[in-house]
Amino acid sequence: MIRDRLQNPYLLLVLTVLFWSGNMVIGRALREQVPPLSLAFWRWAIAFALVLPLALPHLRAQWPLLRAGWKPVSVLGLLGVGGYNTLAYIGLQYTPATNAALLNSFIPIATITLSWAFLGRSLRAIDWLGVLTSFAGVSIIVSGGDPLSLGQLRLNVGDLWMLVAVFTWALYTIGLQWRPAGVDPMLLLAAFTLVGLLALAPAYAWEIANGRTISVSPGSLAGIAYTGVFPGFLGYVFYNRAVGEVGASRASLFLHLMPVFATILSAVFLAEIPQSYHYLGITLIFAGIYLTTATAGRRE
Repeated sequence: MIRDRLQNPYLLLVLTVLFWSGNMVIGRALREQVPPLSLAFWRWAIAFALVLPLALPHLRAQWPLLRAGWKPVSVLGLLGVGGYNTLAYIGLQYTPATNAALLNSFIPIATITLSWAFLGRSLRAIDWLGVLTSFAGVSIIVSGGDPLSLGQLRLNVGDLWMLVAVFTWALYTIGLQWRPAGVDPMLLLAAFTLVGLLALAPAYAWEIANGRTISVSPGSLAGIAYTGVFPGFLGYVFYNRAVGEVGASRASLFLHLMPVFATILSAVFLAEIPQSYHYLGITLIFAGIYLTTATAGRRE
C-alpha cells in the first residue's frame, strides 16, 4: 500500500520538500560546526554510497545511453548536485533567515519564467493565479505578518549567493527534460552525483586548506547523515521522478511549502509557537498549490 501511494507524484513532491525543509534547519544549526563546502561534499558522498548499489546493475546494459547523453548529465550534475545546495549553504553563512526564505520562494517563479523565455511554455491564467496566491502566503510568513516590511529588506552578499542558487535550481528543474531517455533513475542519479562530487572535491580541499574543518560530534555527524540520506538521496529520487510526471513549472510550485514545513519543524524541535499569520500564510500556500494541480486540465 505504501509503495502504491509513492507512485503519486504530488505525494513525492510533498515528501521532497519536507526533507529539504529539514535540510535547511540542519544546515542552519550546523553552520558553526560544519563549513558549507564540507557539508555539501559529505552530503553527496553519503547519497552516492546509497545509490551506487542500486545503479551498478544497470551500468553495463545502459552505458551506451549514458555515454551518449554525457553533456546533459554533466550539466545537470553540476547544477543540481554541485551547485544549488552548495550555493545555498554559503548564502546562509551571511544572510538572515527571512531574506533566505523569501529568495528561495522565487524558485517557482524563476522556473516558470525560464520555461517561458527559453522553452516557449505557456501557463493558463489559473496557473498564474495559483503561483501568485502561493507566493502571497510565503510573503506573509517570512514578513511576520507585515508584508510592508518586505520593502525594507536589503540585499547583502548572502542574498546574492541565494539568488544564484535559486536560478541554478530553476535551470536544473527545466533541464531534467533533456536527461537521457531509457536510463534507469538510480543510474542517472549516480551519474549526476558523481559529476557533482568531482566538482565539489577541489572546493572542499580548498576549504580544508584554509583551516575550515568539521567539528566532529554526535550532533554534527547525525546532521550530516540526515542531509545525505533524506534530502540528498531520497529527495532527489522523488523530485526527479515527480518532475517527469507533472512538469517543471508545476513541480517547482511545491517549493512554496518550505516555509510551511519550516514553521512546523520549528514548533516541534525549537518550541516556537506558530502565530496567526503563519496559519494565514499556510492557507494561501495550499490554496495556490490546489489551483495549479487539482484544476489542471493537462500536463506540461
